[in-house]
Amino acid sequence: MRKLVDAEVMQHSMKLQQMGAKVNVINSKLCYVSFDIGGFTVSYSYNVNSKGQYFLERIKPYPLPLKVFEREEDLIEIIKIDLDQFKNAICSHNINDFIDISRHLSMNLKKFEDLFLYYNIPSDEVKILIEHLENIDEDIERIKEKSERLCFMKEPENL
Repeated sequence: MRKLVDAEVMQHSMKLQQMGAKVNVINSKLCYVSFDIGGFTVSYSYNVNSKGQYFLERIKPYPLPLKVFEREEDLIEIIKIDLDQFKNAICSHNINDFIDISRHLSMNLKKFEDLFLYYNIPSDEVKILIEHLENIDEDIERIKEKSERLCFMKEPENL
């Protein structure tokens, strides 16, 4: 089985190199971790490469690349904090709305990519999209300012 996988990787690498890519094949382990928090699933995927680096991604309830870690302890700590944050959030009566908004934003990003890659968008339309995004940023900041902070395990990375 391993020889077949290695042969397929070599074949894919050659095709990608013919397209002009620089290909680095890294031997690694992919791990899938899932937690049930009161009937609510939170799951992660992380890859451990040959250099001992950990690439962590949350898969459920919505996909989100999180971070690359140098140490296993840091990876486990961020999963613990993330889980604790979700345990808090699940108690909220808004959790389903929050997840729906997150999924909607992910879908909008995919739609925007299709729009950008498949169509020649006029500059005035791009400006309209930028204005909408700026409005969303302002709304997020306004809502943050009038909301009670519940989690203090670490500082928010994007607010």
